Amino acid sequence: MKRTGTAALAVGLTALAVGLAGCGAATGTQLAASGKLTVVATTTQVADFARQVGGSRVQVTQILKPNVDPHDYDPSPADIATIGKAKLVVKNGVDLEKWLDQTISSAGFSGTVVDTSAGVSVRKGNGTDEEKVGDPHIWHSPLNAIIMSTDIEKAFAKADPAGASAYQANLTAYVAKLRALDTDIAKKIDTLPADDRKLVTNHDAFGYYIDRYHLQFVGSVIPSFDTSAELSGKDIQNLVAQIKATHTKAIFSESSLPPKTAATIAQEAGVKVEAGEDSLYGDTLGPAGSAGATYLQMEEHNTDVIVNALK
Repeated sequence: MKRTGTAALAVGLTALAVGLAGCGAATGTQLAASGKLTVVATTTQVADFARQVGGSRVQVTQILKPNVDPHDYDPSPADIATIGKAKLVVKNGVDLEKWLDQTISSAGFSGTVVDTSAGVSVRKGNGTDEEKVGDPHIWHSPLNAIIMSTDIEKAFAKADPAGASAYQANLTAYVAKLRALDTDIAKKIDTLPADDRKLVTNHDAFGYYIDRYHLQFVGSVIPSFDTSAELSGKDIQNLVAQIKATHTKAIFSESSLPPKTAATIAQEAGVKVEAGEDSLYGDTLGPAGSAGATYLQMEEHNTDVIVNALK
């Protein structure tokens, strides 16, 4: 997909961003001196992981806001300036943040980029330009979330050796919660009859979840890892036919995506649709106070929605 707006903005603001980064260097130094490690996290998920691992020793600035699609994002001048001031940039990786490399270059960033996909076994895509790197939705398995959080802990300890023991303690506590989450999800999924564990989603965002908990993927409204991929009438017809053939009970939309197409397909297939703010959290956490405000809450909510709809 084209992101010419991102490139033009980044190039046009390079001089401004570098200047702002230079002006902000003193701020970053002051924060480091006061025990705060200045971190920019790209997505809502990795920002949550960074806060859990970093605790009070880290100041995390989150680029993407809740319910903002990471696949189709144009960084702002403020984003560029913020990255220029940071000591670390934490990213999801697997090419989810296609806009990041140019933004980092424009910002004059000289710190460390932490790729939280390091060590994750990435699911393969279909070979197209949008999917050639693989499935970027790695966080939808709590076991991958453990790897991602561990990558963050290692980077924080290297950047701030004095806080290494604190980061390790925070990671240990969080990993215990992630393992408990994994166990809880498996128990809930196991309450479903095997023939009812069939999932139709808004786009191909839940592959790691499906693999981890042994669900059957029937299809998606947007048959791509990228929410901006084009949908054809044939795709819709094929999905309706597949839903009917497999006796799938529901279609699951996402809280950050328009539910109209999913609702139309559900009506044609004669099944129910889970849509709106209380549907699945796919590419992003929800806002504060929502059922998906944190990673742990998001995955618990998603599981409850899936299990209740498929019972």
